[in-house]
Formats: sequence, C-alpha cells, structure tokens
Amino acid sequence: MSEQARRRPPKPYRKPKKDPVRMLAFEALRAVDERDAYANLVLPPLLRKAREAGDFDGRDAALATELVYGTLRRQGTYDAIVAACVDRPLREVDPPVLDVLALGAHQLLGTRIPTHAAVSASVELARVVLGDGRAKFVNAVLRKISQHDLDAWVERVAPPYDEDPEDHLAVVHSHPRWVVSALWDSLGGGRAGIEDLLEADNERPEVTLVARPGRSSTEELAAATETLPGRWSPYALRMAEGGEPGAIEAVKEGRAGVQDEGSQLVALALANAPLEGPDARWLDGCAGPGGKAALLAALAAERGAALLASEKQPHRARLVERALAGNPGPYQVIAADGTRPPWRPGSFDRVLVDVPCSGLGALRRRPEARWRRRPEDLDGFAPLQRGLLTEALRAVRVGGVVGYATCSPHLAETRVVVDDVLKRTGGAELIDARPLLPGVPALGEGPDVQLWPHLHGTDAMYLALLRRIA
Repeated sequence: MSEQARRRPPKPYRKPKKDPVRMLAFEALRAVDERDAYANLVLPPLLRKAREAGDFDGRDAALATELVYGTLRRQGTYDAIVAACVDRPLREVDPPVLDVLALGAHQLLGTRIPTHAAVSASVELARVVLGDGRAKFVNAVLRKISQHDLDAWVERVAPPYDEDPEDHLAVVHSHPRWVVSALWDSLGGGRAGIEDLLEADNERPEVTLVARPGRSSTEELAAATETLPGRWSPYALRMAEGGEPGAIEAVKEGRAGVQDEGSQLVALALANAPLEGPDARWLDGCAGPGGKAALLAALAAERGAALLASEKQPHRARLVERALAGNPGPYQVIAADGTRPPWRPGSFDRVLVDVPCSGLGALRRRPEARWRRRPEDLDGFAPLQRGLLTEALRAVRVGGVVGYATCSPHLAETRVVVDDVLKRTGGAELIDARPLLPGVPALGEGPDVQLWPHLHGTDAMYLALLRRIA
C-alpha cells in the first residue's frame, strides 16, 4: 500500500437505508418460517398497516405481494440455486439469511427488476436485518446467482429428466418430490399433464366472487368492479385485475363472498343431486370457515329448506355465523364434532362433509404448504376423514345424498377413503357426480369428480356423491 493510501482517511460509515417494501416482504417470510403462519393471513394486515402509516401506495403493495408469493412458490428452485453458490450445506446457513437470499434470487430470476437494483436492494436489506458482516456474504452469493438466468440455472441444478423424472420436476417446478409423485399418481398420464399442473400451482390464482342466490347477483357484482364471467358456476365472477373484494358493498354485507369456483361447484352438485322423497333438511358437517355453508344456505332458502351448519372449532363456528348472517331462510350454526354428532341418525336429506385434509389442492393459494406438509401427515388425517364420512352416511335418511369433498387430489384422501368406507359400512352407493357439473370438461371416468387447476382453473377439489340405500 502506498504512503498516500495509508494517509487517506477511511470512508465515513453509511447507515443502511430501510426499504419498506423489502422489509415488509422479509417480515412476512420470517413469520411463515418461524410461526408456521400462512402468507395469505400474514400479508394483508402488514399491507394495511403500511398503507395506514403512509409508507405504501398501490404499486408498493403489488411489489411486496409479488416478492412474498413469488419467493414462496419458487422456494425449492431458489434453494437449489443458492446451494450451488455456497460452500456449505444450506442447513448450516441461518434461516433469516436464506430468506434474504431467496428474496434476492426471486428479484434476479423471477422479476424484471434490473440486476444491479436487485443485488443492491437485497444487500441493503441484509445490512438492516442481518448486519454488515453477513450482508457481504449475501452480496457474494447474489453476484454468483446474477451470472445466469433462471433457465440456465435450472439446467445446472436439476437432474436430467431421463435419469430421475420426479426429482427433475421437483427442482424445475419447486415442489417436494413426494408431492410431485402423489400428484402424478392422481392425475395419471405422461409428462405434459404433470408439468402443466405443477406450472399452474405456481401461478397467481384469480380472485373469484360468488353472488349468493337470492341475496345478490352477478349483474350487481359486475357493476361494482371490473370482472370476467365465471367459467362454470352460474354464481361466479372473476376479478379481472385482482382488486380488493372487501371494498364491494355486497361482499361487505355478506350477500356475496370470495369463493373458488371449485368450491362453488361442490356445493351446487350436492344441492342439485336427485333425491327420493322430501328435501327439507340439509347439513354442512364441516362448515368452517363458511363459504360453502353460505352458498348452501342461500340455495336451501330458495327451496324452503333449512341448513344446519356444524363446525368443531368454536372460533371457526363463529366465522360460519358471520358468513351466514342475514340469510333469508332458516339456518342454525353449532359447534359440534362431526365424528360424535349430536343429531339423530337419518335426520337429513342432504349432507356435505368437506373434510380436513393436506390441502395439496390449494397450493396456488398457500404455496408454503407444500414445504410444510410431510407424507406421514396423511396418516393423521385418515381416521378423521373416514370417521366424518361414516357419520355423514348415518346422518342422512334412506334415499338422501351425501357429498364427500376435499381440497386434495391425493388418492389416499379421495377414492381410497370413499372405497374403504363403502366397504366397511354398506348401505350406500356412489352416484355419478359428472352430470351435476354441467359444461365442465375433462371430468374423467366418474362416478366421482376431480377438478384441476390446469384443466379447470379451480383448486384441485375432489367430490364423491353417495346415496344411502339401506
């Protein structure tokens, strides 16, 4: 070092600047990681707080939302890329550092943010939340990542498809290997179909509204906000540009709601299934948080039927009460365990049980769930699913209909459950659900129905309809 360099005074320390958008995204990712929170529950209050503080405008909120959901959807791919750029196993890297790196990787590889801006903003975030020392590590890793685009990185880190198809798809489409395998088993077919499904899981889902019959109309909702018609449900509208559904008057008043079209179709199919005998008493045996119950209650009211909505968890039962408030027809909400029901056998004409499940059908909406679930979780759901369907068949009268629904396409949660309960209990038969979803294509060989994000634009809802015959 020259004498002149030794005499040059050191540069004054510059405090890092807080970027409110990236700070909020980091805070949301930490909540997901530390508290097993869901992003769709964590993010809205954070965005609302930032808007109220004057830190955010609409563009800031959109960017923060994209950073959070985009990072979570591509977490597996980004982890594989980061792993190729560090000299130790990822488990030895602190989780907050990995979150900053994943956010940076998404900006570099999944957005149009310029490279220099993505790196500098991520390093600045690291200085704020991690300190200057670890910020240097973040800078070095992100500069390595910036040397290639996403396609080039995937080619480097994913095993060849011919050698290991499931692991290749897991890395390319950011799903755990066991989830890829389970979805492929359920879907059947070759490479194109499973790739389309995995890609659909990584797309941002549309916001779909439901106009509850007799209380609102699609025309009213279309006049209130920019929408597109629903694909399959006569009560559905899709919000064209996202937007804020809570600002719509009919949604505020509970006359309309936000409900995936697959969920609407399940309720409609049960409501329209042919019955032998009276049609006066309906049961939603797993009613929380209330979307299907609200639609069923509105449909029942049009026919003069009464709905009993039962939910085991009291706090979820309160959500159901809120969803049904103002329904014109008779209804009741109770907190009860559907496997130990308080009602008498044979009390109902129609029964729906949308059972607790792994949630693998809603990975578009809850991308973090794919990393949270484990194959052994299905063993925990199995007794509950069988118990709820068994009691639902006891609850319906002879000639009545039960709908078994789940937001999972996993065979262990769908056909295996239905077949097992039918064999053990007897006295019921499957009826063809496909005619009750008019106009919906690609419903398979029946008699049950599996919806798919890539084929129907819905969550991967499953429905089996059973009639009690003895």
